[in-house]
Amino acid sequence: MKEKYGDISVTILDGYVGQVEIQRGPNNFFDHPLIKDLADCFEDIDANPDVRAIVLCSEGKHFCAGANFSSSARAQQQERSADKPNPLYTEAVRLFRSKTPIVAAIQGAAVGGGFGLAVMADFRVICPNTRMTANFVKLGFTPGFGLTHTLPRVIGTQNANLLFYTGRRINGETAHEWGLGDIYTDNDNVRDAAIELAREIAENAPLAVVSVRSQMRGDLADGVKAATDIENAEQFRLQKTADHKEGVKAVSERRPGNFTGS
Repeated sequence: MKEKYGDISVTILDGYVGQVEIQRGPNNFFDHPLIKDLADCFEDIDANPDVRAIVLCSEGKHFCAGANFSSSARAQQQERSADKPNPLYTEAVRLFRSKTPIVAAIQGAAVGGGFGLAVMADFRVICPNTRMTANFVKLGFTPGFGLTHTLPRVIGTQNANLLFYTGRRINGETAHEWGLGDIYTDNDNVRDAAIELAREIAENAPLAVVSVRSQMRGDLADGVKAATDIENAEQFRLQKTADHKEGVKAVSERRPGNFTGS
């Protein structure tokens, strides 16, 4: 398999572990090409007998600080229509259909769709400086990346509602208490701890691990597909509002939004 997929680097480590690193530091903002490259990478790993577990990590300060809100990326979003699939979510569903167990090493921020990417993994290793937020309402629109389906499965409906309705940010300690983080470690040990967990998974019979993962995740990918269809339509509708424009501006200026319901 390839060593590079766009801004993603793959390293095969001892113990049948594949380290997949997003290299867009320090913030590692995502867009459609990045998620497509990640899905291509995961598909290739599924076919590689030398990799039995994945460590998903990022260079720089943050795991993934959200979507790329550059003018060019926003222009591409405006060109799509509500009744057509969002290419970004098509690739996101491909991620959920991958067969190899994934351990995410979450340093710094996992924001919005970056939070969705973290929740996509089977396990998350977090630390004191981890910050997680589904801040979509602060941007004037609704959750994406399948979070309306995946997050309640991990932390329960009420905790998911609390994050969705308020857009609040939680720290690593709270994330661990709620079950969002499976291993809580020091800031400097996140990746090493993720690799250790991946090796513990990979030392087992690979066909058995893939089988039990398939049973435990069940129809997760189909559920994400259904959720992203709704999320896409709602996001498309709300992105046309004045509140969304104000929300993007307010978040970039680090202030509360002055929303009018229009």
